[in-house]
Amino acid sequence: MYSFMGGGLFSAGVGNILLVISTATDYWMQYHKSGSYMHHGLWRYCVPGKCMTHTDSIAYWDATRAFMILSILACFFGIIIGFLVLLAMAVYTGMTVNYYGKRYWNWRFSWSYIMGWVSVVLTFFSGTLYNTEHELRYF
Repeated sequence: MYSFMGGGLFSAGVGNILLVISTATDYWMQYHKSGSYMHHGLWRYCVPGKCMTHTDSIAYWDATRAFMILSILACFFGIIIGFLVLLAMAVYTGMTVNYYGKRYWNWRFSWSYIMGWVSVVLTFFSGTLYNTEHELRYF
């Protein structure tokens, strides 16, 4: 029984750490433009040698930021955090592919983005382990 609880706790801990790192860093996407690579995250975009804060308020950016922050705040509620991160990542993925896929030929998702998807898997796995532990203990 304790292995499910321990596995759930470990998955939740690692998932939450990856979630915070993913939300805070500037490597959600990288692309090649004007002979150099640029990257951006939820809060800033960076060109070689300089990073600037996003100044425009685009709905999908705001939705992604809101879902990521809500998921961090709800980190003690395993299944809720997994669902909120899933929503944030799905919104970002759809809008980014739609926008950058049509405008740039040399772009890719980067490591901050990948950490976000890993945290989705870990938080859902954590919730599953907690539910299994609960069923074994009380049913």
